[in-house]
Amino acid sequence: MGHPLELWHLSEQDFFLGLPNEKLAFLSLAVKREVKKNSIIFAEGDRGDYCYYLETGSVKVFRATMVGKEPIFWVRKPGDLFGLAEVIDGKERICTAQTLSPCFIYEIHRADFEKILARYPTVSRKVVAVLGRRLRYLCEQVENLMVWDVTSRLSRLLVYLGFNHLMNLNPNDEPVSFPVSLTQEDLAAMTGSCQQTVSETLKKLQQEGLVRVSKKEITIVKPLELLKRIYH
Repeated sequence: MGHPLELWHLSEQDFFLGLPNEKLAFLSLAVKREVKKNSIIFAEGDRGDYCYYLETGSVKVFRATMVGKEPIFWVRKPGDLFGLAEVIDGKERICTAQTLSPCFIYEIHRADFEKILARYPTVSRKVVAVLGRRLRYLCEQVENLMVWDVTSRLSRLLVYLGFNHLMNLNPNDEPVSFPVSLTQEDLAAMTGSCQQTVSETLKKLQQEGLVRVSKKEITIVKPLELLKRIYH
């Protein structure tokens, strides 16, 4: 088996990694926006006329339920292209996207995005690959809810959130810190749990010396040990 993180296909690298010409073409047709924290980028029921490239900041994608809960399906990070599913066919949004921090976002209209897809087959193939990974992610989330306990689900989520930082993991298993804009309520919404259970689980992981949590940062103290728990 290779590096444990090679198995962690839930996270994505920059959509335009290795595609400099495609990125320049995209940005030339897109509009750059500065968006404040807690702003709605699109809402459930909106027309899917735009997709978005996140340059800085973080965005949560969630859906409100009839009982008032808001399960979070994704946290989009810098380099992510999102809003893709509906922009492909122009149908209504089924989720809401809201900023978790101040963001710079490029938005491109469906008609202009179709020009990019027609001109650059590499982008078309990348879109298919990204949507495929996201579908597998949702399938794994359903499996996680059915099979894994809260500690396992939360550990997997922490690895997902810190993926880019963990990719630089060295063999000495040194602590890895990364900023987090999610509240415990958000973490609960992403793990099918409640805030109290998430709080207790984080305390347990801290007591075991695996993680350290502050208001703005999470430190995975023993990355390799946490990864082994997830994959064994």
